[in-house]
Amino acid sequence: MPHHALENMLTRPLTPSELRHAARAWPLAANHDATRLMVLISAKTPDRAARRLRRCLHAQVPIDVITTHYPDISGQILHNVALPPATRTLLTAAAHRAQQKPERFLELAVRRALAKHADQEADRLDQAVRHLLAHTTPAHLLSSAVGHALTRLPEGATL
Repeated sequence: MPHHALENMLTRPLTPSELRHAARAWPLAANHDATRLMVLISAKTPDRAARRLRRCLHAQVPIDVITTHYPDISGQILHNVALPPATRTLLTAAAHRAQQKPERFLELAVRRALAKHADQEADRLDQAVRHLLAHTTPAHLLSSAVGHALTRLPEGATL
């Protein structure tokens, strides 16, 4: 059975005793402030691995989000989020109205939101560049860029 690397983002840092207790259940690695954990789980699919991890560590660790650490073949990363019951009820009702499974409904909603954000960010950057070009001469822009580059040399670099 394959192993899946899962990253767990926690709602708060773990105490040393909580970390020791969780490490007895699964071999894991914590980041410097114990707000993220890495775990290797043996399971047929990443989704099963995430559900298994959440089920086993739920009572020991304040898990917020579990993600696969590496993208799958199509470049996707799994996000496993435990929703409060009221939120789950609203999501299920909205998915039912759209004649979709809740997981698919949420996936499409997140994709739409990310696409909208990317479009808005591209528009914002485009407007900023247009404003810069409209109010700056090419010579001033070039001299500013060179001055910026020269004042921010990498460590250890010399002229």
